[in-house]
Amino acid sequence: MTAERTSHYFPHRHLLGIEELSAPDILHLLDLADSYVALNRRAEKKQDTLRGRTQINMFFEASTRTRTSFELAGKRLGADVINMSPTTSAIKKGETLIDTAATLNAMHPDVLVVRHPDSGAVKLLANAVNAAVINAGDGSHEHPTQALLDALTIRRRLGTLSGLTVAICGDIAHSRVARSNILLFNTLGVRVRLVAPPTLLPTAVERYGVEVHHDMREGLKDVDIVMMLRLQLERMQGSFVPSEREYFHYYGLDYDKLAVAKPDALIMHPGPMNRGVEIDSEVADDINRSVILDQVEMGVAVRQACLEVLAHNLDKSDHNQ
Repeated sequence: MTAERTSHYFPHRHLLGIEELSAPDILHLLDLADSYVALNRRAEKKQDTLRGRTQINMFFEASTRTRTSFELAGKRLGADVINMSPTTSAIKKGETLIDTAATLNAMHPDVLVVRHPDSGAVKLLANAVNAAVINAGDGSHEHPTQALLDALTIRRRLGTLSGLTVAICGDIAHSRVARSNILLFNTLGVRVRLVAPPTLLPTAVERYGVEVHHDMREGLKDVDIVMMLRLQLERMQGSFVPSEREYFHYYGLDYDKLAVAKPDALIMHPGPMNRGVEIDSEVADDINRSVILDQVEMGVAVRQACLEVLAHNLDKSDHNQ
């Protein structure tokens, strides 16, 4: 059994960011991913959608959820999945990204899943290979599959996306998750509020088409979804917050601050969480409102959908050769 397909044609060779996707593109991926959720809950999960295809996961930054999720997605679709670690590769010996791309290209992989600490590096790689490339996060630029899985999580819990209000809170300046989510939410008619101290907001934030708040109780008032972000200390050069304790006092999510949101407001976090820094443990583990583990489950389904549509386009290009 394969996942149900909609009639929409996905017109992209790669998935490099939400910025390049139209509303029908996004909805097509969400619909396809939705159909994979039930398949993933069955005892027999394996399919042959990607049989004969080779998927290489290249993670130049540490990752648990995303890398495991892509590996599971590829294997459940029948692909041969290889995990390449830059710490044990020629890159560690000084090979450039373009040379790595040329080397990989000579091996004829079908799909490359790439995470890189530099914004724009994944696009550079995509321009140098014949394989389909999926951006698994590049610097503070984009993380498209995270935004898609967040949207799927919300839609499955609340039944819709259009007309909802979401508050994205915390370290927005360094967050590729925030950027991809803002782009997706704006495209699908979700009202976005950003809640953060001025030091953790990107420059020219008004161009994002969002409301900006510096106070949690103002920003969370009557929202449908509260999305907390991790303080990305590894991307900070200099001091952006006085201390983690003070940051939690003003911007950490606890039940006191959450009280102004809608009574059934969803609690989200892309992980990994810093408990007691950006979110209180009780709130994170709230079985009725926290959808953090749902996000992890939806991640596999979304990545299966992305792999399928790109593989389908590869099939078409193979037939045309």
